[in-house]
Amino acid sequence: MENIEKIFKNSADIQQFSKGYFRYLCGLMNCIDTKQIESVVSEFSKAQKNRNTVFFIGNGGSASTASHMANDFGLGTRKDEKLPFRAISLTDNVASMTAIANDCSYDDIFIRQLNLYFKKGDKLVAISASGNSLNVVNAANWVKKRGGKVIGLVGFDGGKLKKISDVCIHVKTPRGEYGPVEDIHMIMDHLIYTWLWFKKRKG
Repeated sequence: MENIEKIFKNSADIQQFSKGYFRYLCGLMNCIDTKQIESVVSEFSKAQKNRNTVFFIGNGGSASTASHMANDFGLGTRKDEKLPFRAISLTDNVASMTAIANDCSYDDIFIRQLNLYFKKGDKLVAISASGNSLNVVNAANWVKKRGGKVIGLVGFDGGKLKKISDVCIHVKTPRGEYGPVEDIHMIMDHLIYTWLWFKKRKG
């Protein structure tokens, strides 16, 4: 089975490695269940129509993806202000996150924020390559118990988050291979955002 390490070992130079990396990403994307992408679009559209909020969470690179996605969907999809898309990244308030981590637990940094803002019917986009980040899994379980929908973006074997999620985009890679998973999660952001943007323009 091809992976990034094998591609590197079989590459004589950066050009060959680049082609191998691109080929590998294409192979991974071709294995993604496009019905799950359709389901994500459906959940986002319902949230917009019903004025629900979509929250985005993640750690590390996935935190950056959460911020990027909230920006794209919160601002980039707006054609007018009549029906705005309510998107919030819970990774962006450093003061809140560090206060919760210091005073309570890092495992609760998202739950404590959700407790302030979450309303029944809201959605949570939970991003974790391993699918096992405790603060992300905790938040997903918290949302499910309160009638919200969880959209998971995962990698590796999907971990606990895949089992919890109502909808899940799974990038199947060897455990520990973060780069390609995070690459494709961002591609999913732009793919879904672009679809929604053109749909709004057409409508």
